[in-house]
Amino acid sequence: MTIRSLTETLPEHPFFQGFDPAVIELLAGCARNIHLRPDELVFRTGEPAQHFYLIREGRIALQVPELSGGSSIIDTVEAGDVLGVSWLVPPYRWLFDARATVETRAVSFDAECLRAKCEADPAVGYAVLTRVAHIMHRRLEAARMRMLDVYGVRRA
Repeated sequence: MTIRSLTETLPEHPFFQGFDPAVIELLAGCARNIHLRPDELVFRTGEPAQHFYLIREGRIALQVPELSGGSSIIDTVEAGDVLGVSWLVPPYRWLFDARATVETRAVSFDAECLRAKCEADPAVGYAVLTRVAHIMHRRLEAARMRMLDVYGVRRA
């Protein structure tokens, strides 16, 4: 087994494909590899959003807590996806619960470090923001399609 640095592995993730190597090296300073076990809680609704995650292997369920005490899965993220955009939007609080459903390997970015680097270099901030905006747009469109299916509305 060969151990590779984050600077070497980050460009393989779709989020970072096409990024300048110097930017990847800069942002890698905010990152670390993590391993999650099945059923491990990543974060909980309302807690401070202190991290941003790139999923390398595995699957994370996004859940909404129910009044009954349980939760409903509203989406999943898998290898090649990102988890958690609340780190970028004040007041920096999670809107959902996130729980690993299988063994998962991810890269966790410290949100405060990431925000500071984005603010210090507007070009880096813009590059990160456009990627996050694209992800948010895709997820909103997917949610829209699910709502159309649930409510039986004809698609335009």
